[in-house]
Amino acid sequence: MDHADLFSRSWTALRTAVAGLRDEDFARPSGCTGWLVRDLVCHLVIDAQDVLITLATPSDREPTRDAVTYWEVSATPPTGEDPLDALTVRLAAAYEDPKLLMFHLDDVGSAAGRAALLADPALKVGTRDEVLTVADYLSAYVMEWTLHHLDLIAHLPDPELPPAQGLTRSREMLERIAGSPFPASFHDRDALLVGTGRRAPTEAERSELGDLAARLPLRLG
Repeated sequence: MDHADLFSRSWTALRTAVAGLRDEDFARPSGCTGWLVRDLVCHLVIDAQDVLITLATPSDREPTRDAVTYWEVSATPPTGEDPLDALTVRLAAAYEDPKLLMFHLDDVGSAAGRAALLADPALKVGTRDEVLTVADYLSAYVMEWTLHHLDLIAHLPDPELPPAQGLTRSREMLERIAGSPFPASFHDRDALLVGTGRRAPTEAERSELGDLAARLPLRLG
């Protein structure tokens, strides 16, 4: 499956999961520290806007990043108090009616999905003062959508997992960032959750991780 198809499948699954939320679900905690589900959904609106902006920002420079090096790795856990994170919380609260937030995500998110499918994979685009090919940019966002899908369903009853292909691709990228594979016994979901600090490993998992455990978690931004 190519970059655009996997991007589309992952993004469609995430937006479908949001569309299935009940009003009361928006007040549940998400898997993102300090954010409720409504805050995460508001962040997805901003993400969709970023996709549209980036795909409409061609560059003549040579690529400076790829799908793996796109990510900044930090040892500092998020607190939810970063100014941009705090702004997202205020924006989410301003919607008041969850249906308005869902409508905005569907509107902007659909446009971002169409733009991704129409974009030339070889085109070089600029974002965050870096340059990537469209193919690498969309591949990086498969990880974004997959991790946030896991964040969305973290405290929901009867959640549906992200697409299996997106989980596998995201695990592969995280292993490249970590410089080491996760144990074969780890489900892709668990590799992502433990690897990015979304949950702590069990004692058995820590033992299986071996030397890799000392390098985890990897905080991606």
